Amino acid sequence: MKMLSQKIPKILAFPPIEAKFAVRVCGVSTAAEKLVNANVNGEDGDTGLSMESYEAMRSALSPSPELAEMNRQMIENIARSLDGLIAPAQQSTKIDLWNWLRRHVTAATTNAVYGPQNPFKDESVVDAFWQFEGQIMAILVGVLPSITARRGLAGRARVSKALEQYFKAGGHGTASILARNRYECMARNKLALEDIAKFEVGGAIAVLVNTVPAAFWMLFFVYSTPGLLDEVRRQVDAITVTNNSDGVLVRSIDITTLKRNCPLLISVFQETLRYRSVSTSVRQVMEDTVLDGQWLLKKDSMIQMPSRIIHRDSSLWGTDVEEFNPQRFLKSSEVKSSGSNSRKRRNPAAFRAFGGGTTLCPGRHFASNEVLAVTAMFVLRYDMVPTAGEWVMPSTENTNIAGGVMEPDTDIEVEVSARKGFEQGRFTCSLEDSDTILAVAAEDRTE
Repeated sequence: MKMLSQKIPKILAFPPIEAKFAVRVCGVSTAAEKLVNANVNGEDGDTGLSMESYEAMRSALSPSPELAEMNRQMIENIARSLDGLIAPAQQSTKIDLWNWLRRHVTAATTNAVYGPQNPFKDESVVDAFWQFEGQIMAILVGVLPSITARRGLAGRARVSKALEQYFKAGGHGTASILARNRYECMARNKLALEDIAKFEVGGAIAVLVNTVPAAFWMLFFVYSTPGLLDEVRRQVDAITVTNNSDGVLVRSIDITTLKRNCPLLISVFQETLRYRSVSTSVRQVMEDTVLDGQWLLKKDSMIQMPSRIIHRDSSLWGTDVEEFNPQRFLKSSEVKSSGSNSRKRRNPAAFRAFGGGTTLCPGRHFASNEVLAVTAMFVLRYDMVPTAGEWVMPSTENTNIAGGVMEPDTDIEVEVSARKGFEQGRFTCSLEDSDTILAVAAEDRTE
């Protein structure tokens, strides 16, 4: 029995949990299951499918010119989607906000990841993926899934077949470094092509299931919180560059500049994740261990650390912890707690939307840039009101267990119209570099 005096990821381990999740959810073969479980926790070094997969993801999604290119592709796709939101002859349009975001964020993300031959360009594949996503819990539980998750299994089969055809055609050769790294890692570990495609369905889960709801809630809070839209707009307008190109007015936003100069929007983003995240860190105890000199953790037991419990702890966040406070993460609002203050000075480690430690989400920089791009361009260009007359927060009872951010149970129909004074001209969105990161986790902080 080991006395635990420091953090030991090999003893309180995540990789065995992830391997079980991937095998069940992705539906891979017995041969693939054996490969992913070989040296699953890195006891024999950083070799094997499990350990090498982590490095493939981390290296692809760390700040680099390759990540910058992925971000630029994604941002350009978002800008094009917003260009087509309102037809030229119309003054406004009505959309179901959740459905619109799901479709267009899926397109922007998968185009950036999978490149010119992106299999998600086929709308039937997109529909199949979200059909599968909606029944992941039933697939994971595994009680008669052919009955309880029939639609989800059919959707998964459709997506994995499309990905298999994509890899067979060499589509990954012109894709992002993320798609290339993942494919090369799996091929190097001698996975069959069919299993590579099935595991890649899990890769699609990773890049899609949290970004879409994060963008939804971000827009919901910006547009529904009294006075917040005007305040955010003032900062976004201040970093918008306007010029004339061949007689056409062009307004441009750079996401790098936004991250440096729009602190309120960044605070809203972090508060949105604090308020709506439901991720749970799960660890398997690999051997009998005593924690903090008093707590015995038995081998093969599971430890769960729900972010929502931490994010709703008033001793960490203050007495207004149950409220959405768009200024919570502003440096100017970080005041020391006293008898009359509701807000406490934040402990950076208390923000767990992206996990932490050795399992800190490697895609946090890519996802953050995407959500900020969607929100900033919406704020710059459009007014938006619910057709029901008032903003009503949807319930979230059916949120997918694989997701870290709550999903709305019902959509919100909204009417979108061009912002007054912004009806004409062109709008562009860019990214100066990927080295300027948003310190959304304690591990990202340098001060």
